[in-house]
Amino acid sequence: MDFLWDKITEWLKEMLIGGIVSNLSGMFDATNQKVAEISGQVGLSPQAWNGSIFSMIQNLSETVIVPIAGAILAFVMTLELIQLITDKNNLNDMDTWIFFKWAFKSAAAVLIVTNTWTIVMGVFDAAQSVVASASGLIIGDTSINISSVMVGIEDRLMEMELGPLFGLWFQSLFVGITMWALTICIFIITFGRMIEIYLVTSVAPIPMATMMGKEWGGMGQNYIRSLLALGFQAFLIIVCVAIYAVLVQNIALVDDIIYAIWTCMGYTVLLCFCLFKTSSLAKSVFNAH
Repeated sequence: MDFLWDKITEWLKEMLIGGIVSNLSGMFDATNQKVAEISGQVGLSPQAWNGSIFSMIQNLSETVIVPIAGAILAFVMTLELIQLITDKNNLNDMDTWIFFKWAFKSAAAVLIVTNTWTIVMGVFDAAQSVVASASGLIIGDTSINISSVMVGIEDRLMEMELGPLFGLWFQSLFVGITMWALTICIFIITFGRMIEIYLVTSVAPIPMATMMGKEWGGMGQNYIRSLLALGFQAFLIIVCVAIYAVLVQNIALVDDIIYAIWTCMGYTVLLCFCLFKTSSLAKSVFNAH
């Protein structure tokens, strides 16, 4: 009877060990790939990220949104002229220079609206140059390396009892599923940011048309702040990845299997949380609402 139980135990051990090794072998491959792609994704300008989408958004902005912005500009500058005239003691103290002031502001507003796309892309080009410089200075190896844990792992696992082996198999399975979920989160953050950039830039002429208005100018100013926040969010993402790269290098020195896989998952969860926070942090830095 003992012989039969030993054979069953040995078979269960071999099955669990095979599952554990299989789970550990490819557990961090997808995560390593996505994290390595982050610096490349956020370092691209809207035009370089996807030229087809960029051209479509530019065409929509210039053919659909600019006429609407023109109507808004006419309304804002007409309101501005009325305010300039009525502010001078109800026309009793009116100087001719206010008309030159209004003409100058109107010309500047028209110049801004007609060159909105160039201005917006200039903001992102400036931000991307900063990101490119930062990537060359602070990004290190972001790959999770648990090779020290995998050395002789089957022999070490064979020495464990059936209960701890089953627990380790379940933990490796759970961490593996979690890492896939975190990989999807990283994909959503990096791609979602670029989609947000395209959406924000598509309506750029409308808020830019209000820049010269006394009361409406806040809309244009907040829009510029939002553009700066979106652009420099990439820099904050690069910093998060650089910190992550430093943290994961210590995992290669760990020999404890359970500690290694949970530490890897913890660092990746922390990275995803920081990536999510970069958007609100960038907006708070530039006071964008």
